[in-house]
Amino acid sequence: MQNKDSLKIEGVVTESLPNTMFRVELDDGRVILVTLKGTLRRRYIRIFPGDKVLVEMTKYDKERGRIIQKYRK
Repeated sequence: MQNKDSLKIEGVVTESLPNTMFRVELDDGRVILVTLKGTLRRRYIRIFPGDKVLVEMTKYDKERGRIIQKYRK
């Protein structure tokens, strides 16, 4: 379920970290720490550095987010 207070922005995965954490460089140049959305984790969607993703962030925390979609190449 989507939250009204969330921001969606595209970015590119730059680094894969332990525990399904990733560093993503957003289109505006910021680098944030993100996790995988639960449905992506359950469906074993593989994310690699260089993948283009859609990130959801709250308006309260601009340093963290979660990957809600992986774009096809």
